[in-house]
Amino acid sequence: MSKALVIIDIQNDYFEGGACELVSAKEASLKAKELLEYFRENKMPVFHVQHTSLYEGATFFLPDTYGMKIHENLKPREDEPIIEKNFPNSFLDTSLEYELKIQEIKELVICGMMSHMCVDATTRAASDMGYGCTVVHDACTTRDLEFLGEIIPAKSVHNSFMAALEGTYAKMVSCEEIISK
Repeated sequence: MSKALVIIDIQNDYFEGGACELVSAKEASLKAKELLEYFRENKMPVFHVQHTSLYEGATFFLPDTYGMKIHENLKPREDEPIIEKNFPNSFLDTSLEYELKIQEIKELVICGMMSHMCVDATTRAASDMGYGCTVVHDACTTRDLEFLGEIIPAKSVHNSFMAALEGTYAKMVSCEEIISK
């Protein structure tokens, strides 16, 4: 099998009431759940990436908290590896590359949170490492950002990062495009 699903940081702190709420986290997680079910039904590999914040001053994904746990919509099965990370790039100081090589994975279908940070960093790194990348844009989300005193809405942040990745780093598709094949 040369294709795998990589689900990045769909963790409780990003949902309503969490320490770092994202816009439309529930909706994106439900699209990711559809992908997860599709990959499971078709017996394709799945990798869950879970971020733990270890740096001083961190405000979310703190070790051993409810907020850092993977959200119930995407609960991993025992046979699905959980890649623990401490940086936006899911490959940096993790076992992800090793696990992909063992299974001879060449193509990654990527979804998760946050579009402008961990999804972006992981997709760029994967592409630079030679993996074929497909990002499922509606199974990703982010939050509003502020720059030079201006609030940039999450939708604009998300769309800008998806546009920047498209072509050079990844193919952009919807969840429906993946599961209808």
